[in-house]
Amino acid sequence: MELQEKHHHLVAPVQVRLPGVLVDLFPGSVRRLDLHVATVNEMIDALDERWPGMADRIRDSRPSVRKHINIFVDGERATLKTSLPPGAEVFVLTAISGG
Repeated sequence: MELQEKHHHLVAPVQVRLPGVLVDLFPGSVRRLDLHVATVNEMIDALDERWPGMADRIRDSRPSVRKHINIFVDGERATLKTSLPPGAEVFVLTAISGG
């Protein structure tokens, strides 16, 4: 079955972790999931397919990652164009804002 899955998706899965603040806005969404995507931008599109509107919370109209969102791929800060190597760990974090 694993071999069929690789043929079916062409790219290996990456593990995506989402912040609770974001997950709370989308009923049925989860904090951790595996996605078959090759770039951060594709990851955001895949999240939006599952939970419509999520892309608007992560990406702005320029398009780029919103100012209050940080995305890290294997510990390195990422942009929409950042490639996601097979098995990468992607963390979507919300910036802490103080008053």
